[in-house]
Amino acid sequence: MSKKLRVLSLLLVLAMAFGLFAGCSKDEQQPVDDGDQPSNGDDANKGDQPSSNGGGKDSIVIATMGETPSLSPVDHNAVAGDYMNALTYATLFRSNIDTLEPEPYLVESYENISDTVWEFKLKEGVKYHNGETMTAEDVKASIEWAQDHPEVNLYNRDIMNIEVVDDLTVRMETPAADAMMLSNLGHHGNAIVPKHLIDEGHDFNAEPIGCGPYKFVNWNRGDSVEFEAFEDFFLGAPKIKHMTWKIIPEGSSRTIALEAGEVDFIIEVEAMDADRLKENSDIEVIQFNHTSHNWLMLNNEKPGLDNQDVRHAINSAIDKESVVTVAYNGLAVPSISAVPMNFEGATEENADVYDVEKAKEYMDKSGVDPASIELAIICSDDTKKRAGEVIQANLKEIGINATIESMDLATYLSASTEGNFTGAIGGYTSSNLLSYVVGVYHSSSINASNKTRLVDAKVDELIDKAKVTLDPAERKGIMEELSARLNELCSQAPLYQPLTLRAYKKGLEGVKVSDSGGLRFEDVYWAE
Repeated sequence: MSKKLRVLSLLLVLAMAFGLFAGCSKDEQQPVDDGDQPSNGDDANKGDQPSSNGGGKDSIVIATMGETPSLSPVDHNAVAGDYMNALTYATLFRSNIDTLEPEPYLVESYENISDTVWEFKLKEGVKYHNGETMTAEDVKASIEWAQDHPEVNLYNRDIMNIEVVDDLTVRMETPAADAMMLSNLGHHGNAIVPKHLIDEGHDFNAEPIGCGPYKFVNWNRGDSVEFEAFEDFFLGAPKIKHMTWKIIPEGSSRTIALEAGEVDFIIEVEAMDADRLKENSDIEVIQFNHTSHNWLMLNNEKPGLDNQDVRHAINSAIDKESVVTVAYNGLAVPSISAVPMNFEGATEENADVYDVEKAKEYMDKSGVDPASIELAIICSDDTKKRAGEVIQANLKEIGINATIESMDLATYLSASTEGNFTGAIGGYTSSNLLSYVVGVYHSSSINASNKTRLVDAKVDELIDKAKVTLDPAERKGIMEELSARLNELCSQAPLYQPLTLRAYKKGLEGVKVSDSGGLRFEDVYWAE
């Protein structure tokens, strides 16, 4: 059977399956309701606060797929949480929206005094949501607080000493030169908060207090999170005063909500609806090449999956063009490298290509009975589930019987972080390759974002070497060697890099999205 016929047949089978299960898919994907009732928006004091309808000149309703695990900046490392944290907190640096390079945020100026010592001058008069003013003592306390949290200490553990020079000056020292220092200080885990609140044990999940552009109002778990503009934001008050993020797990439901005017903006656009949204004259659609990389995560500690030849067999058996066609409606680039190819230092050397016969050879070489391999592929959304169903069909050809398991995002993140899984469709987003490989492949990131639980001395050595190499050209060579090594180890099966979409109501201005998915809602406004 030709490749085109195989794809068409698979699409027909999946279309039939979706019809059979359409009646239960929403309930399976719906987050657990803890009993909080969603706001009805009837409070007269809310003015233009949106209710079930989209926003107006003073408000906006944003639809997102997954609910944040936490509103605290230090208790998670999830993209869904990063969206929330970017509203309520600020960091010393942030990624430039155009170049993705780190740029000062709470910092006025900085100097690399030596290879290992950095001095930062803070912006004066920065206010927190509680009216207090940020100082260098807050910076020291915040970074040290974050270092005690395993979810985010990957991004600050190399800071071995923090010295307060004066109220607006702080010095940080690392044990060696650190090429990641500035980008790490832009991670949400290093958000700056008031020192005395940390000392008092304040619950930042229940009441986020930072110096970001929006103040937290209410979290209706399983339904929505509400914010209001912070008028004293140090870069100027946001023009949109009221903001509601609606949690809508199903992609088609997000699309319908935008078309019906119930929401104004979709963060994760359902790929299957892209064409119809683009044809709607009342809706704007932005498309960009995302640095996000998605893969079939394989737990390298599980029997069978701990065998490198088995992992190569799985990787070689997956028709990634079919995955892209079925899961993303073609709006993604098939991937064979262990790292995103739109970063310098990435290579496809040693990477597997789709070859079922080669996959069978790898399986025979492994000495493992394919029927003995337990592979339950957990998925947290419809797109991942569609990808999982393609993979499930592919793996049957080499004798592996995979199953599909749907989970809400919070449960999925917990299971994959703690290693309580065999397989999962996952991904990782970063603004540079060095941050990516530290998060996804360094052994120190196990129980955080190294979810395949890979432990390889050579990988760690090359990453550690790249981290202290400040010369970009020299670092690129190290990264190319590392990428080739990762392709050889095949700790997980790369699938695709999405051509990511954002969709929103016409009339919304100032919308600009970076290649890592960053968007500054404080710069967004409604046209008059």
